Amino acid sequence: MFSSLRNLIKAMQDAGAKRIYAKRLAPNDNSKNQLYLGGGFDALNIIPHGDIETDFSKKAGSIRRRDKAPVNFYWIDSQGTARAPHAQLILYPKYPEVRMSGFLRNASQAPKGLMTSRDEGRVMFFGVSPDGRVFGYVDSADSEIVTELDNQGEFPSEGVFSNITRLMTTDSRDPREILLSTLGKIHRKGWIPGQRMHSDGSTRAYSAQNGGGYTLEAELGIIPNGIAEPDFLGWEIKQYSVRDFVNFRATSPVTLMTPEPTSGVYTENFAVFMEDFGYDDTKGRPGRRNFGGIYRNRAHAHARTSVRMIIEGYDPDKGKIEDMGGSILLIAPDDRVAAGWEFKNLLNHWNRKHAQAAYLPSQSSGNPRQYRYADRVQLGQGTDFFRFMKLLNQGSVYLDPAVKVENGKQKKRNQFRVNHTDLPDLYQSFETLQLAS
Repeated sequence: MFSSLRNLIKAMQDAGAKRIYAKRLAPNDNSKNQLYLGGGFDALNIIPHGDIETDFSKKAGSIRRRDKAPVNFYWIDSQGTARAPHAQLILYPKYPEVRMSGFLRNASQAPKGLMTSRDEGRVMFFGVSPDGRVFGYVDSADSEIVTELDNQGEFPSEGVFSNITRLMTTDSRDPREILLSTLGKIHRKGWIPGQRMHSDGSTRAYSAQNGGGYTLEAELGIIPNGIAEPDFLGWEIKQYSVRDFVNFRATSPVTLMTPEPTSGVYTENFAVFMEDFGYDDTKGRPGRRNFGGIYRNRAHAHARTSVRMIIEGYDPDKGKIEDMGGSILLIAPDDRVAAGWEFKNLLNHWNRKHAQAAYLPSQSSGNPRQYRYADRVQLGQGTDFFRFMKLLNQGSVYLDPAVKVENGKQKKRNQFRVNHTDLPDLYQSFETLQLAS
């Protein structure tokens, strides 16, 4: 046990946590009934997890499907951490909701008494590290730590969680406040030479076309890496190019994710897919065959590829997934599935998207390139897969593939994209804020 909230926060920081949440437990939040993590699937964007898997079992003579995802979960106390090897998230798409189970099984330091209890007012703390580990600690309603937490005032809510990450900062400042202050300083710098921060912490000149994001990350002290975690105190930072700082019109749509198909001719025989549905390069470049175009739900078949998009397993009237085995499909005139994306695999990609994102307009100029960043930022908070599905169903989210074979060399990039003006519909709240000048 920890003697104070400060000691708990420090222990989670020392273990590698960069974000910390608290959840007030209800009587049904226990090992028997599982731990309720909220309606919808927004918890999947907060708690890191492995790939969503499916198992089938018989219950009362019928087949029951369960969709679940492992969590790299550790109980933490003053003696250190111990892994709960069977911790997992359970997805219930028809409600919809997410629960957590398996957190006591074979977990040597698990607080079994508190987690089998039905006592009201218990609080569970979650520390989240950039490498996907989750650290858990729970205490009773009358404990010193819970009393200290209650005396800290209000915290931002994210679904059923309170985001208490500000307690990790030296002066307990809200990460959002720190973010806005930092972006304001970057804006006031004016034109900044293109740069990129490297793994050793050094910053070097960078002049390629995609330097706007790298330059911003360097200014924020972020080392680029492949870990799909928030960039700055729990916020994903995304810059986007605009023509001017008056109208702020984005020059290109936002790419949400780039998952490969999981079914159809594409996965069975890519050469046949390109032969049947691809087309010769429209600019006449020899030895090149493309598969491109824009594909929206229920739109007409594409003139060059002959395929059209449909969605199976989603109920647009209820806004629910009827079957996690459902898919987004590209269908040929002969009813063959040219390519398909199963929901659970899309979820694995979508859940790497962050619950909190900041979109900062930028401009570039000169050679070598230099960049400047606007005095306004758009903040989106709270997203889940059902918001993505709603926009996909109505055609606001669309597939924009850039697939080609050139002189025998394959290049695959299947992009689900949205226009910048439709971004607000992906979040529970979306606001534009002026940065201090």
